[in-house]
Amino acid sequence: MANVGGGKLTAAISAAGGLGMLGAGSAVAADWIRTEGSIAAASGKPYGIGLMAWSVRERPEHLEAVLELKPALVSLSFGDYAPYVEPLQKAGIVVATQAGTVADAREAVDAGVDVIVARGAEAGGHGRNAVATLPLLQAILELTELPVLAGGGISGPRGLAAVLAAGAAGAWIGTAFLTCQEALTSDPIRRRVIAADETDTVYGTVFDAASRAGWPDEFGGRALRNAYFDAWQGREDELKTDDAGHTDYVEGTRAADPARASIYAGQGVGSLTGQPTAAEVLDGFATYRTYLQAALSDGAK
Repeated sequence: MANVGGGKLTAAISAAGGLGMLGAGSAVAADWIRTEGSIAAASGKPYGIGLMAWSVRERPEHLEAVLELKPALVSLSFGDYAPYVEPLQKAGIVVATQAGTVADAREAVDAGVDVIVARGAEAGGHGRNAVATLPLLQAILELTELPVLAGGGISGPRGLAAVLAAGAAGAWIGTAFLTCQEALTSDPIRRRVIAADETDTVYGTVFDAASRAGWPDEFGGRALRNAYFDAWQGREDELKTDDAGHTDYVEGTRAADPARASIYAGQGVGSLTGQPTAAEVLDGFATYRTYLQAALSDGAK
């Protein structure tokens, strides 16, 4: 969750009983990773760091910073991450990757990762738009004995109960923390997220073409629909070289203008109604047992 999951949110999630993830975007400096990672680690609780493989290839100093920090877990996805698995594991770090198809999961098994995230099309941010979370989770569980986490559309305890009942080892959750008090999310973006419902997200590469950050077209992103997306959808190749369009996006991002900035969020965004603490969000998810027990009880009848 680049630009959302800084050290403060990461630490708060870990302190509340989850595994907080530091979102290291491609544009940040290695020293930013070190600084925010130190904040995340200050409580002594385990935490993780998320990296993009395509970005690490171009910014190897990001991996160097992560190896110095030695978090409990590193998520490496989107590109050729195989060369980085062994160095991380030798440092005692658990390696996870996000899989959007069964083919992705097979590659992850072959690469020797420790954990696979079944990232469904409902999920916010970058990934594939190929398969929904539940069918993808079931297929990957049939494929491997590795721990599999479910990601995408899990916005509350009912969703968590559902994927645990299906056999997931846990849930990979992002959108539910977008408006937390500890998040880096700006006030105008928070208000837009809270106002959104489950039908307001779109998937595509418009914002990547606009940002020129280097994201491979293979991995689009799910975000809130806005005027900028609508203006450029279907014209992504043109946008890649349109300086005015790029400048408009950059200025909109700096101004936190919901009409021009990318606001990555999953289809569970409609459940966000306020600005809780991370601990309050985790407390809500912790009630999953009530729904899980009820489902199991009904199934036994």
